[in-house]
Amino acid sequence: MRAVLSFSGGLDTLVAVRLLQEKYNAEVITVTVDVGQSPETLKMAERRARQMGVLRHIYVDARREFVEEYIFHSIRANGLYEGYPLSTALSRYPIALKLVDVARKVKADAIAHGCTGKGNDQFRFDTTIAIKAPELKIIAPIREMNLDRVQELEYARRKDIPLGPEKPYSIDENIWGRSIEGGVLEDPSKTPPQEIYVWTRPPEKTPAKPRVVEIGFENGIPKTLDGRRVRGLDLITKLNKIAGDHGVGRIELIEDRILGLKARENYEAPAATVLIQAHMALEQLVLTKQELVFKQLVEQRWSDLVYNGLWFDPLREDLDAFIDCTQKRVTGNVKVELSRGSSRVVARSSPYSLYDKKLVSFEKFGFDQREAASIIKFHGLQGKLAKRRKGSDG
Repeated sequence: MRAVLSFSGGLDTLVAVRLLQEKYNAEVITVTVDVGQSPETLKMAERRARQMGVLRHIYVDARREFVEEYIFHSIRANGLYEGYPLSTALSRYPIALKLVDVARKVKADAIAHGCTGKGNDQFRFDTTIAIKAPELKIIAPIREMNLDRVQELEYARRKDIPLGPEKPYSIDENIWGRSIEGGVLEDPSKTPPQEIYVWTRPPEKTPAKPRVVEIGFENGIPKTLDGRRVRGLDLITKLNKIAGDHGVGRIELIEDRILGLKARENYEAPAATVLIQAHMALEQLVLTKQELVFKQLVEQRWSDLVYNGLWFDPLREDLDAFIDCTQKRVTGNVKVELSRGSSRVVARSSPYSLYDKKLVSFEKFGFDQREAASIIKFHGLQGKLAKRRKGSDG
């Protein structure tokens, strides 16, 4: 049997390689899909794959595709799950698709991953692969062998698997965000240590002077940064650095996982935080109240689908059709001030703005204000009638 394995070079995928080789008698081809991990992480994955004696290691650069076909959709949908920008979940779909592409090219019999039976990624990988390549077998060695972390470490030592220095945290990274969990972070009563943060400075070490960035959107997609047109990948990379230097993008929360478990999660998402904040501010300017109210319902359902592994569900595509329609007017510029770990919108403009200065100005009224009295007579009419009825009933 030949198996293509999604490979990060971490404990789970290293153990998965050896299990595939020994327990499943498989030829293993490891695949690392680049969605914005650090160069050091990518080099480490290649080095460890070769040390494990795999048949072949394949690197796939999917950064631009990840940005243009997934992140841009998420920006337009204001993709937040329980308050944080979808990052890890979003990245699993291009990774899974690249695994399918490679598996077919190398004539593999199966696609494997290192997911455990406790996490979210098993839903995202298994569902996507089953939809896109139903002819391929899915193997999750850690889950199928029912191994916990202690058992994995013991197996790795027995088999001389090249782990390197043991790290206290489990980290997942892509261009849209960085998640950190494990170790002391598993205790919600403990404050996260500064050592877990890489992209963001602590507020007390950020520049004293605030920085204002201007983001230009076209149809809901960020196109310019400080007046200069920049490709999506470069724009996000630059904004991660700028916002991170000002301490923006640190998120700590208790997250509800797909299986119903509550998990303490820590994230760094500088660019995502600023871009979604700016996008929402521009929508406030150009969309009607009714559109905004309904879109919030759509956004929550959209985000739940993406988090739960259902990117390719027809409903997600249906919701995108509505979102795409609203974005036809989401064009304009937004200024965001970055200061001491926080970001706030300070200005916005758009050729599709529904803001009418003449109508809202305190200096001059754009209509005869006496006409408002007639409308007020009927405002809350049913509430007034209900109050009278309650009074007459004693």
